[in-house]
Amino acid sequence: MLKYITTGESHGHYMAAILEGFPSGLPLDLDFINGELRRRQGGYGRGDRQKIETDGVEIMGGVIKKVTTGAPLGFLLTNKDFKIEEMPELFRPRPGHADLAGSLKYDQGIRAVLERSSARETSMRVAVGAACKLLLKTFGIDLAAHVVQIGSAVLPRQDITVEEIRKLSKDSPVRCVCKKTEKAMMQGIARAIKGGNTLGGKYEVRATGLPIGLGSYVHFERKLDARLAMILMSQQSAKAVEIGDGVDLARHFGSESHDEIFFGKARGYFHKTNRAGGFEGGMTNGADVIARLTMKPIATLKKPLVSVNMKTKKIEKADFERSDVCAVPAGSVIGEALVAYVLADAFLEKFGGDSIREIRRNYEGYLKHIRA
Repeated sequence: MLKYITTGESHGHYMAAILEGFPSGLPLDLDFINGELRRRQGGYGRGDRQKIETDGVEIMGGVIKKVTTGAPLGFLLTNKDFKIEEMPELFRPRPGHADLAGSLKYDQGIRAVLERSSARETSMRVAVGAACKLLLKTFGIDLAAHVVQIGSAVLPRQDITVEEIRKLSKDSPVRCVCKKTEKAMMQGIARAIKGGNTLGGKYEVRATGLPIGLGSYVHFERKLDARLAMILMSQQSAKAVEIGDGVDLARHFGSESHDEIFFGKARGYFHKTNRAGGFEGGMTNGADVIARLTMKPIATLKKPLVSVNMKTKKIEKADFERSDVCAVPAGSVIGEALVAYVLADAFLEKFGGDSIREIRRNYEGYLKHIRA
């Protein structure tokens, strides 16, 4: 139902996105969207560019008098750090980056590769995801992310609500819900900064208020947990995705791994545990959707690794480009946007209509049916 495309380079004049399939009749809060972009720029371990840019988008189309029309939504971001034509070509690809494979594949220099493969592109994905959050919120669906690991500092697994995540991580420089773990995470980042190194980690996204039955079991491309894993793996630096208890389930018996089913007149079918992370058979089961993404350390190091000069073929140190030391806190904001997009797409797929009023009629009729 939904489809978007982004364009633009990291140091180009503009970044832009077009979102197709969005219904009419939704008030589009531009302040909220730009607030999400500012959240993406924050977090301890970010690079100097965040001091230059103040990210904010303009609406290019699909909105009249602050309400969506059903036409494609257009977002435009103007870069302040616009200097792509002046930047030198590079010849020593960074291990772990798209530099080498991209340069060989597209038969061009490293500069063009890194300008497009840069995580700067995620600014537009956050804008798209923010619009999707507004759509989901209209139907009582909310989501939030928090960082659960940076380096060796790990937050113990715990059951936590979306509201608690938002409240407890709001003022955290690393978007962690625990002050003790936050301190250890920041100490790890500080050591990386001092050593000219980088750090990766893991974040968790939780979505609540979802009905039973988004997605499908009938065809692999319609399995919603698979679609969620795909979109999260498309994030820069992503290396692993877990749904629910994820890899931890490998060490448990079946009796310890599945969520028993209950029924109540007020809430219908429900589960008291959520080891499955809100999915069964590729469909939402009414519990909170829980997904975790592991991000590798950023490939750009102040003390570069060994590489090969693509002109001379001699062994040399890799090139250095201005970059972050740790992007996991920012990554969690991007993860929220990606999850919001996939859930909004599945929601429209199930209850689709051209307007918010039509979707609401379909949704309310479905809820009445499954509760009966």
